[in-house]
Amino acid sequence: MKILAGVVLAAFIAIPDVHADVLADIKPLQQRWAEVNYQLDQDKREQAFADLLTQADAVVAANADKAEAYIWRGIITSSYAGAKGGLGALSLTEKSKADLEQAIALDATALQGSAYTSLGVLYYKVPGWPVGFGSDKKARKLLTKALELNPQGIDPNYFYAEFLTEERDYKAAMRYLQIAKQAPARPERPLADSGRQQEIATLERKLAKKLK
Repeated sequence: MKILAGVVLAAFIAIPDVHADVLADIKPLQQRWAEVNYQLDQDKREQAFADLLTQADAVVAANADKAEAYIWRGIITSSYAGAKGGLGALSLTEKSKADLEQAIALDATALQGSAYTSLGVLYYKVPGWPVGFGSDKKARKLLTKALELNPQGIDPNYFYAEFLTEERDYKAAMRYLQIAKQAPARPERPLADSGRQQEIATLERKLAKKLK
């Protein structure tokens, strides 16, 4: 029994080392994504996201069994679609969806359930049938699952608040937005936090007007 316990403990200790490589690989993607998303002029974002997607492809190739790599390629592809806009972006949203679904299949809890958040956002932003795969029902299910995995996180609470705003449930949206506003800082992602807090402030002003 002691030998077995030792083997299990050794395996447990090894897990962070296994994931350390992919976390190091995605860090430049996270940093550049925040720069492009929050610091570049809108007319420069499309090409910048296209370039970043090439880097993400290399990260996935080197980490084909790691959910974290697929999550970040999915996020970048979705952001690229948003910058591109129009019907030409729909094929990119399909690719993003496939990556996020693959991430969930590999490890649904990776990055505190970020795949559920990003996939939920896709489902409420992409048009529904017959144009796209969008579905508010699926979006709600995915976003609430993300909140189960990361109840205090800035991203799942912000995006659920944004979704509820579109659903005209303004009181509930404000509750989740306040949680997002008070979310713990991510020391390794200060630019992303700063940019998201600006988005939170913008949505808060909009909701305050709706609730008057």
